[in-house]
Parts: sequence; C-alpha cells; structure tokens
Amino acid sequence: MRPRTKALTAAVTGCALGVGGLAWLAMPASAGEAPKLPSISAEDLVQSVLTTKTPALDGTVAVTNNLGLPMQTLPGGVSLNIDSAHVYNDGKGDSKVSMQQGAADTTMVRNGNTMWTYHSKDNSVVKATAPADKAGRPGEDGAPADPAAAATALVGKVRESSTVTVEGTARVAGRAAYELVLTPKPSERTLLREIRVAVDAEKRVPLRLAVMSNGSADPALQIAFSDIEFTPQPASEFQFTPPQGAKVTEEQASGHEVPDASTHKILGDGWDTVVTGMVPDSVRQQQPRRHGQDADLRSMLQHYGKPVSGAFGSGYVIGTNVATVLITDDGRFAAGAVPQQVLVDSLGSK
Repeated sequence: MRPRTKALTAAVTGCALGVGGLAWLAMPASAGEAPKLPSISAEDLVQSVLTTKTPALDGTVAVTNNLGLPMQTLPGGVSLNIDSAHVYNDGKGDSKVSMQQGAADTTMVRNGNTMWTYHSKDNSVVKATAPADKAGRPGEDGAPADPAAAATALVGKVRESSTVTVEGTARVAGRAAYELVLTPKPSERTLLREIRVAVDAEKRVPLRLAVMSNGSADPALQIAFSDIEFTPQPASEFQFTPPQGAKVTEEQASGHEVPDASTHKILGDGWDTVVTGMVPDSVRQQQPRRHGQDADLRSMLQHYGKPVSGAFGSGYVIGTNVATVLITDDGRFAAGAVPQQVLVDSLGSK
C-alpha cells in the first residue's frame, strides 16, 4: 500500500474503530484459576483507573487482529500485523514501544516533549517535537500507547454513556486483576457489545483491554501484557540516537494522522461517535501502478466496498462486525463503530 493510501486508511480506519483508540484492544484467555480479591464497586474501580498514574514498568505485549478490515493500519500508519511488542515506562512521562513486524521493527521513544519514531525497514527516523504544554502521556497526542494508557483513555471517554459493572476477577500476565465491563446504554447506536478491562488489583493499572462486537463470541481486536514487571527503568532506555546512515526528518508533533479539526468533524460522543470529513485530494487523485502492485482509491473501494446511494449522493461502504466506513464519490467520508444508517444520517444531503 502506498504511503498516501496508508495515511487515509490510518485516519479513517482509526476513527471507524471508535473513540479513544479502539485499535489497541485485547482479551487473551486468562491463565490459571481466578484469584479471590476483596469486593470493589464499579465506580471506585473506574475512578482508580482514571486517577492512577502509570508507574514504571517493563512489559511484553501480545497482539491479535480479528478486525477483518482490508486496510491493515493503525492510526499513525503503524501496521496491524504486529508479531510482538515491548513497552517501557519510567512512571514520569517518558516511554518506549518496540514492535516487531516480520523481519522489520518499529521503535517509538518519548523523551520529554520529543518523540522519535524509527523504521528499520527503510532506516528512517522521524523526530517530532511538541510544545511543552502539549506533551502529555502517551496516546493523548496520537502517539502509539501501551494497553494501560489506551484503556484509561477509552474508559474516560465512554463511561458516561455506559452501564459499568465489575464481573469477577482474572489473572493476566501472572497478576491478579478485576474485570471491569462497560456496556453501551440502550440509547447508543453501536456495533459493539461491550468493553472489558482487566485492572491490576494492586497497581490499578489496566493490563488488558477487549472490545466485543455484537454477533461474535471472539474479541474484535486483542492486545494485552503477556508479562509485566513494575520496576524502575534506567534513563538510558528513553534515550535515542539515530542509527548510522538513517534519514532523519524533523517536524512539529501534530497528532500523527489524528484528524485535523479544520478538515474533520466529530459528531456525537461515546459509543456512537462518528467522524466526517474529506478524503485528501492527494489520495483521491492517486493513480494505480503497473502489475497490480498498488491500487488507486476507487479500485480499492470497488473491490472491498458495496455501492450505496441516498440523499448524500452515491459512494461505497465498507463494513465489518466492529466498524463501518462510507466514502462518497465526491470525496466525503464518515466512519464509526456504528451501523451504516448512522453514517448516512451524519452525511445529510448532498
């Protein structure tokens, strides 16, 4: 897939997965007998997740993608075909994520207000600098996040539109955890059935996150710590020096493909959030290469999508059990973890 096409799919698909970065979700099977833990109310558990600062840690993350979308990218252009990942956090704001993708790897290092992204495949580095007042925790500015940060952001976004319960306990990465479950309220129009978060009983840090769709017993996407240690990390772990010969590009941090508010609009909140906007001209005008190596946008839509028409005009819709994307012939798009009709309504009349 060409870079410009990946930029589109990263932005649109990321929005389609739902709010808060639903791309970083997981629920592998628990290992061992469920631990016995003191009872806790759902509200207290939610508050502890939202107020606990991620401590220093070193953990391995397992990822399985059951999304079923033809567009294999996460927000930021990171491939979903991740074999494994390693996460480090110093507990003070610096972090590191190393992802193995076949013979290639991608490494992201946050040090203060600087974010380094290295791709071994083409020996390239992007150095992004955010203003001091914009350098938040990983995941808040579009940078890839560990399961703890992703779960915290997601819980904060959908809790007001959810029924929240605590449903037993689990053992994740060898640690005792509570199972926090968020179910959309009846007023929410969504393809998702529930979100499950395993919260470390001692540290109150999310260890795994699962999004379940209607009509399926399997998680739509899976990510979780397979092992984790809450131990101090050396400062050297968060230092980065570009490899010899690497091409280095510098830019101001701008969300790494997070939709720009000037060209995209977010409608609604919670489970039935929809993002609308315009497909970039550079993507719409992209021409196919020879021998079928890459396809232009229209060819992709004709291959993977279904023709649709209505008051909005005409276009194509691509849907899975967790997300729907509608792209019109005149370049508008709407995306969300919602049924097709919600997207049609959001586009209105042509």
